[in-house]
Amino acid sequence: MFLKSVILTGGIITGILIGYFIIFYTPLFSLRNEKPFSLLENFERPRKQVIGFLPYWLASKAKTDYSKYITMLSYFSLTLDDDGKILKLTSPIEEEPGWYALRSGKLDKFFKSSKEKNVELSLVVFNGNQESINNLISNPLPHAQNLIRETVPIMKEYGFTDLNLDIESTSEASDEARTRFVLFVKEVKKGLQSQQAGTLTIDISPIDFVKKNLVNPKEVAGFVDRMLLMGYDYHYTGSYVTGPVAPLYGAGSTAEFDIQTAIEKAQRIMPKEKIILGMPLYGYEWESINNSPRSGIIPGTGLIASNLRVEQLLASCATCSGGFDEEAQETYIVYKDEKTNTYHQIFYPDKKSSLAKISFAENNHIGGIALWALGYEGATILEGIADYNK
Repeated sequence: MFLKSVILTGGIITGILIGYFIIFYTPLFSLRNEKPFSLLENFERPRKQVIGFLPYWLASKAKTDYSKYITMLSYFSLTLDDDGKILKLTSPIEEEPGWYALRSGKLDKFFKSSKEKNVELSLVVFNGNQESINNLISNPLPHAQNLIRETVPIMKEYGFTDLNLDIESTSEASDEARTRFVLFVKEVKKGLQSQQAGTLTIDISPIDFVKKNLVNPKEVAGFVDRMLLMGYDYHYTGSYVTGPVAPLYGAGSTAEFDIQTAIEKAQRIMPKEKIILGMPLYGYEWESINNSPRSGIIPGTGLIASNLRVEQLLASCATCSGGFDEEAQETYIVYKDEKTNTYHQIFYPDKKSSLAKISFAENNHIGGIALWALGYEGATILEGIADYNK
C-alpha cells in the first residue's frame, strides 16, 4: 500500500512538472521560430462590434457590401404602432415606407451580401411620436407581447438575429411611465429568449443620463444585450447657434454635455462591452449671422449635410475656409453665399474626427461603435474602421 502511494504521488508530481515544462518551455524544443504556447490563446477575445444602420431611404445610395467595415447591418426601420404591432399601412391605399421597402425586395441584396460575409442582421423597430409612445407603454406587457408576436416571424424569415428598439421620447416622464417602459423592455427580452429569436439592442439619447426622460438607462441595462448611445445631434437644425454635432469633449467649457461624459455615465451602470457609441456620418449646415463658429443661426435655415455632400462641396467651393474644433474634435467649414450675402457654416464628421472617436472607443474598451447612416459616407471617412474591428 505504501509503495502504491509513493508511485501515485510521484506520478502526480511528474505530471505537474511535465505540464509546467510544456506550457512555459516548449519553445526550447522548437526547431522553428514559433510563438511560445499560451493557454490564453485558447480564449477568444470579444470582437469589437461595428453596427451600420441602413435606412430604407438610403438604399439607393448605400453600397451593397460593407463587410470590410461592419459586423452588423441594422435595417431602419419598421414603425412600431401604439399597440405594439407593426404599422403596415399609413392609409387604406398606402403602405408604410419601411414596411414596403422590406417586403418589396429592395433590400434583399444587402441581406444576401451580409449573410455571405458573416455580417449579422438587425431589425430596428421605431417610434418617435410622443402620443403613440404614451399609448404603447400604457399597457406594457400585452403590447410587448404583440411586438414579439409580429416581429419574430419577420426576423426568422429574413435572418435577423437582433431586435433594435428605437423608441425616441424626448419629454420628461413620470416615475410610473419610466417603470412601465422598463416592464415593456423586460417583456420584449423575455419573448426573444423564449423563442430563441436573438439579442436585444436599445438606442438611447445621451441626454437620458442627465434628464428624467422615459428611458431609465440604469433600470433598462439589465434587460438588453447592447445599449447604443446616439452620440450626435448635440447641435441640430433647430439649434440657436452653430456648433459641433457630435462633440467628443468640451463639457463644462464649450458645451453643456459631450460624448465623453455620456460614456462615463454609461460605464457606471453597465458592463463596458454592452456599450455602443453611435457616430454620425453627417453634419448640419446653417446660415449664420457672421462667420465665427458658434455664432447665431438664422431661424429655419438648418439642413442635413452628409459627409459625401460636404466632400463634393469642398471639391468646387472657392470661398470655403475650414477649421477644426480641437475640444469637440470636429471639423467645420464656413463660406459666404454671394447671392444672399449670408454666411453658411457646416459642422460635420470627416476622417480625422471619426478616427478620434474610434480611438476613444478603443481606449475606453467599450463594446463597439455604430454608424448613422450607411449611404451618407464619402470617400475616406470609413477608412479607420476597417482596422478597428479586426
